[in-house]
Amino acid sequence: MNSKIVVIGSCNIDLQCFTPRLPRPGETLHGTEFRKGFGGKGANQCVAAAKLGSSTAMIARLGNDSFGQEFHRALKDNKINTDYVLMTDGVSSGLALITVAQNGIAIVNAAPAVTNPDPLVFRLSDIFCVNESEAEVLTGMAVQSVDEAKVAVGLLLDKGCKQGAGDMFVGGLAFYLAYYPQLPMREIVKRSCEVATVSVQNYGTQTSFPTKDDLPTELFL
Repeated sequence: MNSKIVVIGSCNIDLQCFTPRLPRPGETLHGTEFRKGFGGKGANQCVAAAKLGSSTAMIARLGNDSFGQEFHRALKDNKINTDYVLMTDGVSSGLALITVAQNGIAIVNAAPAVTNPDPLVFRLSDIFCVNESEAEVLTGMAVQSVDEAKVAVGLLLDKGCKQGAGDMFVGGLAFYLAYYPQLPMREIVKRSCEVATVSVQNYGTQTSFPTKDDLPTELFL
């Protein structure tokens, strides 16, 4: 295996149903749209790095069902080495059932900040609002300049704020560490944050990840 980046992790099919709002217990709602996508923390990060131009390989296991075969083709379509993605008979591929409510945005104002909040606080928020002192408590790092604020934002994104951002951030981080090792870590994190910022402006998981051609050329100088 000659790939620069090798990812060991999960591959899940995302089944996304869009509804006007989240249903109450026992309630049936009409869905307005259905989308099927590809997800899983490991696969997301591998695809993110591949879209930036990295030579990548995936080590994972899929069920030898229609979902698994689709996922295997999708990895190949992203030019990912799948020699070590094993297809297993008699088991189901991983699935994530996702309901997206179209009315509402979850805004979390993290005040007063606590040092170890429930991780769901990050993952279930659409907009996560913090000032400098709150960001310091939540990340454990000083936030006294614009550059430090960008690093802190990257850390918060990595905790799960906004779907897709954390995986795109980690994929970008792996890409820059592999292909731009001469850059200072602060610059690598800064560029990874900029790439992740683009991803959260689009729907979906892997479909939201930008390619190299979608990004400013200065991110690759």
